[in-house]
Amino acid sequence: MKKVILLLSLIVLIGCKSKKPDTPTEVKPEEVKIMKLAVAKVDANLKTKSYELGKRILMTCNTSKFKPFNQSEATQSVIDNITLEKLSKTCAKFRQRYGAFKDLKLMEVYKENTANITIFRYKALYTKAVANKELRVYMNNQNKVAAIKSMDWNDVFERKLFTDTDTDTE
Repeated sequence: MKKVILLLSLIVLIGCKSKKPDTPTEVKPEEVKIMKLAVAKVDANLKTKSYELGKRILMTCNTSKFKPFNQSEATQSVIDNITLEKLSKTCAKFRQRYGAFKDLKLMEVYKENTANITIFRYKALYTKAVANKELRVYMNNQNKVAAIKSMDWNDVFERKLFTDTDTDTE
């Protein structure tokens, strides 16, 4: 009887032995959701297109005139969501807080593999020195604007995944 109890105790001890912590597994490249690209290696035509389309939106704040995007420039959801009325409301806030819009400066480019989106991260330059705004232009694999987002500038890129509801200018 003592041997059976000793044997069961030994089995229980072995069974209760703490497990080793899981070691981190290597992340496969296809599982990476967002990766930073070298700005110099991004297609120049795509950089120019994203710059021109982003600048067109923010220049509306200076001119009060907006040429709507067409089917070759943007997705239908962007065309539907960016209207002169919506931009006018945003521009009124921006002009009061930041002054007149001057230009965009391309800071970083990211690639989101899951949705095949290229994210252009611009620093928006305004006449008032307090302005630290960011404009993100999301370009899809057809080189169309899939979304545009304006936010406060942060030196660290916030890794938010693309959704087609990201078309806003704050």
